[in-house]
Amino acid sequence: MKTNIYFDNACTSYPKPTSVPEAMANYITSLGSNINRGCYDVAYKTEELVFETRELLKDLFNGEDSRNVVFTKNVTESLNFIIKGLLKPGDHVLVSSMEHNAVMRPLVQLSENNITFDRIPCHEDGSMDTSAIIPLIRPNTKAIIMLHASNVCGTLLPIKDVGQLCSKYKLLFILDCAQTAGVFDIDMVDMNIDALCFTGHKSLMGPQGIGGFILKSHMINKLNPLISGGTGSISHTEFIPEFMPDRFEAGTPNIPGILGLNASLKWIRDKGISNIKEHELSLTGHMLEELIQLESSTDKIKLIGRRNIESRVGVISITTTDDELSNIAYELEQEYGILTRVGLHCAPSAHKTLNTFPTGTIRFSFGPDNTHDEVDFVAKSLKTLLTR
Repeated sequence: MKTNIYFDNACTSYPKPTSVPEAMANYITSLGSNINRGCYDVAYKTEELVFETRELLKDLFNGEDSRNVVFTKNVTESLNFIIKGLLKPGDHVLVSSMEHNAVMRPLVQLSENNITFDRIPCHEDGSMDTSAIIPLIRPNTKAIIMLHASNVCGTLLPIKDVGQLCSKYKLLFILDCAQTAGVFDIDMVDMNIDALCFTGHKSLMGPQGIGGFILKSHMINKLNPLISGGTGSISHTEFIPEFMPDRFEAGTPNIPGILGLNASLKWIRDKGISNIKEHELSLTGHMLEELIQLESSTDKIKLIGRRNIESRVGVISITTTDDELSNIAYELEQEYGILTRVGLHCAPSAHKTLNTFPTGTIRFSFGPDNTHDEVDFVAKSLKTLLTR
């Protein structure tokens, strides 16, 4: 029995680079100061590290200005900032049919305020044709809000093409890159992205509790701040600051999380996004080959989504035909130490598109530390469970 094979990186990456906990511990034990408040050396040092993190994120996504990087707790909070800060009664937006509840729940909530949306239909493998977008555009359509890659089946959506379409039809483009940031190149200028929402704890390799969004400058005054309060700046007034990032950041930030993210961004920069991508897609291709072979030999599993590494990330889902998914996932963990995720993955719209609703799937997702030997072991263990 082999234990602790972690194939749940789409939920949160593990293990983290050793520099991440070291940076967080160093802040707590050696700095400890808040930012924008103290007029002493350790406060200035902390502020420099936070600023450096904004710069790293700006460079990673080719943002316009590091001041337009706003920290939040996670991508869900970031999407809420954008969706609820942007949309007004009478507005209409488009989303893909593969969206996560981080997009769908805010929109359904806002539908009570006469804000409407349509889902761009996707194919059963999760892919999308941009030609399906044009008939859905209305005179009051304000934006397209879309994920970069499905957290269920790993299919990439054609965001550059969507960005070009948004430019043509004068729509705003809001991107959720939770599953791709740190593995795939994302360029806000080249892809015409007006607001990019990210989280630190997935493929950016940082800790939980830190995320954010990046705005193009023309978006700043289009958004009403979701929260307000103390910023440490212009404290003589009770009005919200107009300048960035204070316009959207209020209260005490998660500085340990920011500095952990600082370390993980440097780790990604040093390792190279292209190398991380190549490794994870190599594992994905290996796993797909094993699952396709198992699918044909046992007729007890079904592979969901694309069957090769073209236009996909390192996320693979399966269903089984003769046992409860939760039982299989439980036995993988209990008997073989293989950690996966089972269920609907907070994405019922995606599962309806993939025809896996309401049962869900077992999901395997890869990270930089996974190996081909682990893939072989998982395939062998899964075959044993399904054929005994």
